[in-house]
Amino acid sequence: MSLHISSIRQQFPALEKPAIYLDNPGGTQIARPSLERIQGYLSETNANHDGAFATSRASDALIEAARAAAADFLCASRPEEIVFGPNMTSLTFNLSRSIARTWAPGDTIAVTRLDHDANITPWVLAAQDRGCRVRWVDFHPEDGTLDLADLQAALAERPRLLAVGYASNALGTINPVGQIIQWAHAAGALVYVDAVQYAPHGPIDVQELDCDFLVCSAYKYFGPHVGVLYGKYDLLDELTAYRVRPAPYDPPGKFETGTGNFEGYAGVLGAIEYFEWLGDKFGAENAELPAGKYSGRSLKLKQALNTIRTYELELSQTLLDVLEETPGVTVYGITDRRRLAERVPTVSFNLKGMHPRQVAEALDRHNIYVWDGNYYALAVTEHLGLEDSGGMVRVGPVHYNTGEEIKVFGEALRRTITK
Repeated sequence: MSLHISSIRQQFPALEKPAIYLDNPGGTQIARPSLERIQGYLSETNANHDGAFATSRASDALIEAARAAAADFLCASRPEEIVFGPNMTSLTFNLSRSIARTWAPGDTIAVTRLDHDANITPWVLAAQDRGCRVRWVDFHPEDGTLDLADLQAALAERPRLLAVGYASNALGTINPVGQIIQWAHAAGALVYVDAVQYAPHGPIDVQELDCDFLVCSAYKYFGPHVGVLYGKYDLLDELTAYRVRPAPYDPPGKFETGTGNFEGYAGVLGAIEYFEWLGDKFGAENAELPAGKYSGRSLKLKQALNTIRTYELELSQTLLDVLEETPGVTVYGITDRRRLAERVPTVSFNLKGMHPRQVAEALDRHNIYVWDGNYYALAVTEHLGLEDSGGMVRVGPVHYNTGEEIKVFGEALRRTITK
């Protein structure tokens, strides 16, 4: 059974508007179950934590249900390994302070030039505070893939931590994170994975990866503006949290500083319930999963994300075809059709003779939404020599988009050239 796109699109109220949303790497449209969870929370259970009354108890129960769902989404071993926060950036800054307390002057940490700056600057600043050295890992400009030889050379220097992305938010590259984590652990490094860009496009199993920490943002997978952090429980338990004195000491509460965005956490539950619906309805026949490895909600979620991954390979093919058929376009990252499994359908390009913002503005006049600039992947645009010229135009379909929408985008892009 393949995805029934009209049924999928009915789950997203925003798609009723006459617009083509290809800005998804900056934030997807919200799924109806997530909206309903947010509204239901604010209407029925809106209260602060740990009160001796009914709405507070109901609120706490809903938040724990959201935590359990997020644990299933990432395949954590227990809900207490899930920390909620405002966004990936805030969670990373917060945790970087705790982790950096374990570093000593002269230690090394490693970051990559392929990452979003939220998985670079928190670590660089923490290293500066602790007198540590930062080792940068390069990527290959010709296809946007991480330089694995340079990574191995960096790991030979035995860094205390490696910060690496699951997929590039600028070039769409999927890193071989499983192999990278094995190498890093063999070198004695903790591994902090930024999965924000990958999470809407494929299944994640933190236990199989054996990563120490992994972070993502629900607004990139059809939910609200909430960050979700996974950490191995023993590590979260050992780390010192920057917290106010009455706050819980045990994980995850000690890292959830201040009053939480409880309605947002309810929305995370709704987003995961959307994936569960999709897996139940469309995923069973498409998922190539080891027999008996997953069950219950985890199985449905993995089926959903595998089905999405299969469909989006077609979108990647169509998008690259449309761009390469357009005169004057330069595409960055992997374009070899035999290597589509090495990327998500996030593609950046430039159009000869036009500033990226001009291209985005021209497409907006056709009600087609795309991003331009560096999308906070500053190290990428600097390494490609594009930062001073405005960066790139970024197009990012997800599974609610269609091949026909991508063709309409291509027609609008070509009309932009002829004017």
